[in-house]
Amino acid sequence: MIVSPSRAPRLTVAAAITTVVVIVMVPVLVLWGSQATGQQEDDGLFTLTILHNNDGESKLRPAPDLGYPGVAAFVEVLVSLQSAAGDAVVTLTSGDNLLVSRELAVSLERSGPFYDSLALSGLYDAMALGNHDFDLGPDVTARFIGGFDPAVPFLSANLDFSDEPVLETLLGSARLAPSTVLEVAGQRVGVIGVVTSTLSTISSPRNVAVSAVLPAVKAETEKLIAMGVNKIILVSHLQDVAEEVALVEELAGVDVVIAGGGDDLLRNPGDSCLPEEAAVGPYPIRVNDASGAEVPIVTVPGGYRCIGKLQVIFDAAGVVVASSGGPVGVGLDLVGDTRVDSRVVVPLSEAVAAIDSEVIGSSAVELDGRKSRVRTATTNAGNLMADALRATATRLASQYDTQVPDVAIQNGGGIRNDSVISPGDITVGTTWAIAPFLNFVVVGAIPRGTFKVLLEQALDRLPNAGGQFPQVSGFKLTYDPSAKVREINRDDCSLVGHTGSRVTHAVLDDGTVIVRDGKVVPGDPIVLATIDFLANGGDCYPLDGLTMTHLGVSYRQALADYIAIELDGVIAGDDYRVDGNKRITAQDSAGQDPAAQDPKVVTHIVVDGDTLWGIARQYLGSGALWQRIFKFNEGVDQQHHGRLIGPELILPGWVLLIPR
Repeated sequence: MIVSPSRAPRLTVAAAITTVVVIVMVPVLVLWGSQATGQQEDDGLFTLTILHNNDGESKLRPAPDLGYPGVAAFVEVLVSLQSAAGDAVVTLTSGDNLLVSRELAVSLERSGPFYDSLALSGLYDAMALGNHDFDLGPDVTARFIGGFDPAVPFLSANLDFSDEPVLETLLGSARLAPSTVLEVAGQRVGVIGVVTSTLSTISSPRNVAVSAVLPAVKAETEKLIAMGVNKIILVSHLQDVAEEVALVEELAGVDVVIAGGGDDLLRNPGDSCLPEEAAVGPYPIRVNDASGAEVPIVTVPGGYRCIGKLQVIFDAAGVVVASSGGPVGVGLDLVGDTRVDSRVVVPLSEAVAAIDSEVIGSSAVELDGRKSRVRTATTNAGNLMADALRATATRLASQYDTQVPDVAIQNGGGIRNDSVISPGDITVGTTWAIAPFLNFVVVGAIPRGTFKVLLEQALDRLPNAGGQFPQVSGFKLTYDPSAKVREINRDDCSLVGHTGSRVTHAVLDDGTVIVRDGKVVPGDPIVLATIDFLANGGDCYPLDGLTMTHLGVSYRQALADYIAIELDGVIAGDDYRVDGNKRITAQDSAGQDPAAQDPKVVTHIVVDGDTLWGIARQYLGSGALWQRIFKFNEGVDQQHHGRLIGPELILPGWVLLIPR
């Protein structure tokens, strides 16, 4: 059964694999030898090579220091793999081809096809749509699709485009469809696309209607089978390969699944994709579907770093009898495809360099915008972004006849640089890296009860990372990480269980208490500055339907103006400390706010990838001071997964106290 995130904890990849994956021994068949041509063999077996990637996310330029080889290198490797595979090869991508960034901004400002469309044209047999492909709305999605020459079908079976004419017109041109049938070496191969059913709450599809994943895939599978197609591939963008694992258990008739959206690394010993990183499972994961048939599931990390190569052997009835393969790494030292380099990478790099050269200020401190941090804890980059929203709404209050905001909230998912920005110059390019989406500043008064519900919703994923986690300005928030979370249906944001009881205290900077001991203190509404994505109900914030005034300033421009105007070009370390200035703190197990007990103690919620050395470096200035943290927390019972008994193991969700 598929577990709805609103009713039960979301499966981690490791847990999903441990729970449901059945590794089945199959007949020993030669996959990499004579059958690599993919021709129909005398015994009726047919070998199909599937090349795939996902989550390119506009990482077109090479950035070796960040581990991105660039799209020219990716194309060189992909074309080589296609050539070596023979006739029976299909090339697929499972979505998130675009990401709002200064790279995409350059494409938006030019006439003609996006650079992403130019780079990827002619490579794929079919492409799925992901959530980020809708981040700038259907008009941009349509322009991206229309820029491919030759045309390629974009697939999504659970989207209805009838109320978006700009996309509906693409249905008739074969550029957009629920599924497609490919003729491959004399065989018919069906390909179905599907995207996460939470699309409307995490992106901006406007009037595109989104339906549930399972019924849509079942219906399209039955349609293809009725057409006589007995080899079916699903390209899905469900945000986490664990979701595809759960989905397959409910399906029958789908032979292979190409997952996307989770940036998950599946790898076997000897595979060349990111060899220094830990894999979450083997390539492929094999799962038994509802009929008992074994289905291989594959995916690769995004950013054009790897290409999946899966070979599948079908018998004469279209039944998978064997599968094998692995992810191929794209080298960081490759020159890359010269045509893509000259048409895409060179002009794009020149345009981005111009953006990056315009200095608007400087920072005296590292700014932490890492995805794992801004989605689990307050950070100084998050504080800076939230302060920029509040400052912009304050500055424009008289012009728009609005109230001066008491508070501001920026969702962590809207902060996109995923890095620690070193002290030094802040450029226009820096602000694009932090705040790339087409989000605009809005302001309005909301009831205190709604504010409490909003905060409960914003904290409901902890200790796991969630894009709705709040970066705040104008108030301090204390929460109980052991308390019940708000339980909602993430497809439509409706309440399906507990209302949430994590928020214990919320106090404005002027001392006004909004929430005390988990109860709302009666009083005037809160004037909130935020972004229109959240005001429209994005991330399930309960603001849809409330009156908010649109201020006509993008959140990126708000950030740039705040640094240049209000801060006079200087981001000071005292104002934006690396500990996030303790704007959001977790209570200890006794229900006390540790900051209230001892102002020298800071709380830190452990996330994936944390080490005591790294935490000590972040808070204490030196990794060598890790023993202070260890001794301060040794043996303390954690609400999640036991206690700290040795320096080698700390687990996500643990709340560590940091003595400063």
